Amino acid sequence: MKKILNADVSNVVEEMLAGYLSAYKKYYKKIGDYNAFKYRASRKDKVALVIGGGSGHEPLFSGYCGAGLADAVACGNICASPNPELIYETAKAVDQGKGVLFIYGCYAGDNLNFDMAEELCQADGIKTAHVRVWDDFASAPKERYYDRRGIAGDVFVIKVAGAACDAGLEFDEVVRIAKKARDNINTIGLATSPGTLPGNDKPTFELAEDEMEFGMGLHGEPGIERTKMMPADDMVDRMYREIKAEMGFKEGDRLAVLVNGLGSTPLLELNIVYYDLHKRFAKDGLIIHDAEVKTYCTCMEMGGFSITILKLDDELIKYLDAPCYSPYYAKGELTGAVYQVEDTVEEEPEFDENDVEEAVIVRSREGELTELNVEDARNMLIYIADKIIGKKPYLTEVDSVIGDGDHGIGMAGGMQKAKKKLMKMQGEENVYKLFETAGQAMLMSMGGASGVIFGSLYLAGAKGMDKKTALEAADLAVMERKSLAAIKERGKAEVGDKTMVDALDPAVAALEANQDKGLLEMLKAAEEAARDGMEKTKDYIAKFGRAKSLMDRAIGHQDAGATSVYFIFQGMREFVEDKM
Repeated sequence: MKKILNADVSNVVEEMLAGYLSAYKKYYKKIGDYNAFKYRASRKDKVALVIGGGSGHEPLFSGYCGAGLADAVACGNICASPNPELIYETAKAVDQGKGVLFIYGCYAGDNLNFDMAEELCQADGIKTAHVRVWDDFASAPKERYYDRRGIAGDVFVIKVAGAACDAGLEFDEVVRIAKKARDNINTIGLATSPGTLPGNDKPTFELAEDEMEFGMGLHGEPGIERTKMMPADDMVDRMYREIKAEMGFKEGDRLAVLVNGLGSTPLLELNIVYYDLHKRFAKDGLIIHDAEVKTYCTCMEMGGFSITILKLDDELIKYLDAPCYSPYYAKGELTGAVYQVEDTVEEEPEFDENDVEEAVIVRSREGELTELNVEDARNMLIYIADKIIGKKPYLTEVDSVIGDGDHGIGMAGGMQKAKKKLMKMQGEENVYKLFETAGQAMLMSMGGASGVIFGSLYLAGAKGMDKKTALEAADLAVMERKSLAAIKERGKAEVGDKTMVDALDPAVAALEANQDKGLLEMLKAAEEAARDGMEKTKDYIAKFGRAKSLMDRAIGHQDAGATSVYFIFQGMREFVEDKM
């Protein structure tokens, strides 16, 4: 798929934001050096509204910040959640002492990272709450509504919540109204062609020229049925029947409707969709209070559309109809400039380059190591980082089969950040500090679920440990047991759920069972256990992440997170054995 990008796609989000904020600088101001910005003219003395999620879905989320909308936006990497530090700094920039409400789509990575950001805010005395949008009813049954994905329904929730904030309501009232909107919204989508993420050679999924898929997720997650292409009237009829059954429409119900293009569907076709939809509303005696037909929530150039319905009452109508303005979404009288910007030339933003200088791996001696002194541990972690960076194409390929293809990109990016930090740590005297620093760098840079989970693999085990100048076999076993416990507590996954825990849990057990045999034999056992755990994920149905929608269609494919765990233990063993 042809894309209009620069040669180095590692800075695509920074470049996108630089363009957006330069064009609309009278409305927005960047927050520090973060991929985040705030509305310049937010009303004072009110609850702050912070939204965010992965980039690549524009105008979601960046297009819904402004008058009567969000106060600030935290932008993650392409199709990956923003990291906790970015979210935390965004919230701090707009907090006015009345509390901060976070609104975002219900995805594992967003949930983990926003949760951690809330903990950071609360430690600073900032009152917080969150509303996870779960409008995609095709992604999970009613009894598991909390597992449903957030897609175009985000727009209505942000609109209503933004109006409630600007009305000066108390914190608990704002949260209540936002949840009320969320709980009266449902969406169903239909894909006709895939999108392609910057940096990936392959599309997010494959769909034949004469095929379409009902219920397809925004990142290419499988839907409820794949069929041959059909006329628009038949598409709409099928989708309307599904959403009518889900929401239980009754004659006289008042509705707001959003017909959303997923990226490449032209307005001509979207208006035909609404024409066919409106005929069905009229036949059932439904009252359409408000209708919008445009592109609101996308996945690059994905073909298709979604239909979002908000069931209304007098209270929701009040906040839905309140005036708002951003360059991409407006209602009522709020138009034009709200902030006068001096006619000055701004300096061109400086971007962080993800790549770091080549590392020369040095060991304290040739042959097998019986312990890891500080310098050995530092070099081992750098070696593992290089190994994962080199495996980026393979990890991307593994994840593309049952996920959205971003695992390799995220792991490589996180390892680059960790490597950069580690290369500056010559002379460190505490071996645990190396693991803690590497884990912190991954957690704060990767975004997505992988950032929190794989950051914890290094960070959680090392944090709070007494200073040591060298690690023996038993020390490593203790550290990894702590990390495993933290990962299970944070992510709630167990063996058999088709996650990285399937490789990590048996690897940790092997460390403990073989620690008396010495460092190398212990790591050999852990590597083999991790490899076996990774292979076993092929037999499991996913219970977490985007692969969970596949059900038994995920069988036969290994988990990308478990694969990364295997490579990490393999890297440890190779370094200790001097077989790099």
